[in-house]
Amino acid sequence: QVQLVESGGGLVQAGGSLRLSCAASGSFFHIDTMGWFRQAPGKQRELVAIISNDGNTNYADSVKGRFTISRDNAKNTVYLQMNNLKPEDTSVYYCNAYYYTYSGKESSWGQGTQVTVSS
Repeated sequence: QVQLVESGGGLVQAGGSLRLSCAASGSFFHIDTMGWFRQAPGKQRELVAIISNDGNTNYADSVKGRFTISRDNAKNTVYLQMNNLKPEDTSVYYCNAYYYTYSGKESSWGQGTQVTVSS
């Protein structure tokens, strides 16, 4: 099983920036798609951005042009650079990864990191 540990959340003023990191560890052959999701109180978890193992990316319309997802395959780490943050970006951000083990393709979630944007 893969363990995902997120870091980098915090409190920032509107217009500011934060960088989230998510490091994967454990027993696996290789990691496939990695991504970031977020969930605000009373709302469903939603996709923010995903990146394939060869670098193809996809973003939610609400973050296009402001957020950038990247990954370092040597470190099994995915990043989310968040610029021009808005109060509506306030959420708990979760890292997700699909990976391959002897059991086949599996998925894990991180514990979440809080991002709060003040107006």
